[in-house]
Amino acid sequence: MTSAPHVEPPQRLVRFLGADSPWLARLPGLVRASLARWELTAERVVSPGGRGSLVVLVRRADGSPAALKLRAAGAADEAAALSRWEGHGAVRLLDAAPEDGALLLERLHADVSLRSLPDAKATLEAVSALHRLWVPPASPGAPEDGGHPFTTVEEHTGRAVEGIRAHVPEEARPLAEEALALRSGLLADAPEHVLLHGDFRQGAVLSADPGRAHWLVVGPDPLVGERAYDLARLVRDRLHDLAAGSGAPAIARRRVAKLANSLEVDRDRLRGWSLYRAVESGARHLAAGERADGEALLEFAGWL
Repeated sequence: MTSAPHVEPPQRLVRFLGADSPWLARLPGLVRASLARWELTAERVVSPGGRGSLVVLVRRADGSPAALKLRAAGAADEAAALSRWEGHGAVRLLDAAPEDGALLLERLHADVSLRSLPDAKATLEAVSALHRLWVPPASPGAPEDGGHPFTTVEEHTGRAVEGIRAHVPEEARPLAEEALALRSGLLADAPEHVLLHGDFRQGAVLSADPGRAHWLVVGPDPLVGERAYDLARLVRDRLHDLAAGSGAPAIARRRVAKLANSLEVDRDRLRGWSLYRAVESGARHLAAGERADGEALLEFAGWL
């Protein structure tokens, strides 16, 4: 293994975590420790990268390619989900040190996601990739109750309720209350509890080498809940392109119908989760001072 290079975190990561983030201060040491642990040689940092993680393209001791991912939070959950999927539809986990936020992954083509395809083709491929992930959260043979480590959709969304009430502006208050009412109703009669990606979108599906499925999913923030929740994020993919065109509200509603039909998901449940998730994300962006993105998300929710 060669000496660890200087690691310059991508600006997206710095903006999201803040330049004074304790984790960013520890990051060079975490990279060095991970390279030494798995006898890796670093090649380059993937940029622009994610908002809560750093990915370094590396070579293993035998010369084979891999990707070292360091997460500010959530590494144990991602490792558990990738282990459960065992490479079926998702990137393969090669090794993990969750205590350091470190994951060693098979290398995919980090610069080639579904967003490189026309929207209609990308959506078709995304649907194909996503449905392979919806498996029971516990491994075969595990106890039915308490046999998995994942957070539920109910727990996850419950943490956002106060933020929605605090940060959605007064003029959008009826929309926020509708979103919260939809959440309560959807959770009250959830039809299933399967393992979800949690943050699925076109950019989370990368091209793979021959011998594997052409497109594989990366970057889960796994949850357990119903499929409509996972599919809801895909409904608003390429939102800025959608908003720039004509007839955006009608197109958004057609997306709901088309995606629901393609995966046999209840249309009303998908509409409800799509509206709720847009409001939740809008409130989060507004809280972070990202006014344009927050308002765009609330506008999208209003179309539904």
